[in-house]
Amino acid sequence: MCPHGGRAVFIPTNSKLLLGGQPALTSADVTTIVGCPFVVVLKPQPCVMVRWMPGPNMLKAGGVEVLTMASIGLCFSAEQIPQGPALITNPGQTLVTG
Repeated sequence: MCPHGGRAVFIPTNSKLLLGGQPALTSADVTTIVGCPFVVVLKPQPCVMVRWMPGPNMLKAGGVEVLTMASIGLCFSAEQIPQGPALITNPGQTLVTG
């Protein structure tokens, strides 16, 4: 989720590595934010996307880093203004099937 309470929606690009029966989420996946209420001086500036930063994660799917609880994402507005860190809560992915 974004730091303002908006919810992240992922479009997985990986179909080979499954976690809990679902495609593993990777740093290459499109991650949009919906429902962000953030406003700056009477101008709505909701978070609309997350960019995932490279990290120390050794687990990769198709050569792309798999997202974990330690992954770092930065939320951006439609105007590409950084809005703060993405918050990873209750990922629901715990088992790896390869």
